Amino acid sequence: MPRQPVVAQRAEQLLGAAVVATAPVAGGDIATAVKLRLSSGRTAFLKTLTGAPPHFFEREAAGLRWLGEATAGGGVATPEVLAVDSDVLILGWVESARPSAEAANVFGRALAATHRAGAEAFGADEDGYIGRLPLLNRSLPTWAEFYAERRIAPYLKVLRDKDIVTAEDAAVVEAAVARGAEIVPAEPPARLHGDLWNGNVIWTAEDRAVVIDPAAYGGHREADLAMLALFGLPQLPQVMDAYAEAAPLADGWEDRLGFHQLFPLLVHACLFGGQYGARAARVAARYA
Repeated sequence: MPRQPVVAQRAEQLLGAAVVATAPVAGGDIATAVKLRLSSGRTAFLKTLTGAPPHFFEREAAGLRWLGEATAGGGVATPEVLAVDSDVLILGWVESARPSAEAANVFGRALAATHRAGAEAFGADEDGYIGRLPLLNRSLPTWAEFYAERRIAPYLKVLRDKDIVTAEDAAVVEAAVARGAEIVPAEPPARLHGDLWNGNVIWTAEDRAVVIDPAAYGGHREADLAMLALFGLPQLPQVMDAYAEAAPLADGWEDRLGFHQLFPLLVHACLFGGQYGARAARVAARYA
């Protein structure tokens, strides 16, 4: 594992420890990711982005720490934040492994505990990011209002302004979201990861999962579960069963997954193209 001088020197400035080796890490589509080996023998993970948006890495670090507050109470594990600055984030390294049935059970129970840790409101103190897109977090009194105004409307506007989705498809999504208070049972705000897709769950050899790259805020817990289901998670049925056993869900939650998948589908449409917008409209038609 050779040493990249520029990356190593930046890490050493923040960590106050020597970096003896570095290696590129594949998989990220926004930031450059590097594995570090420190003189102490510890391994760390560094991600950096030239010209990062304001507070990009600071918001991610804050989200990891906020989620990590629940770990002592049985919540999902997060990597240790070793250092953060405007251009870089350094975390403790997490070694991945194949997911086992026991790891899935542990993850389901732990996610329930994280959600149960709760939040002060639907939203967060600061705006954040979902991928590289801004994420508006100013709180609103109810989940239905927050979901419509902070999670759907901003991305639907971008898609309409860029003519990525049709007016007809946008109207179907808006009609579905307008019924949010009827569709989704009221619950107190849960402590959400916010971007909980398969790629942000690292399975470890210790039969547990560690979550990364949060877009954390207070919201309805079904939103995290919907994200897990949208793009496929190994051992998903076991995770869901363990979650429901630890924190029973309101009747009909499976039928509401699509409603909460509208948000990530619109985000993906903004990032990757209109096919996701059309898919969102097809899903929304079930609720409009």
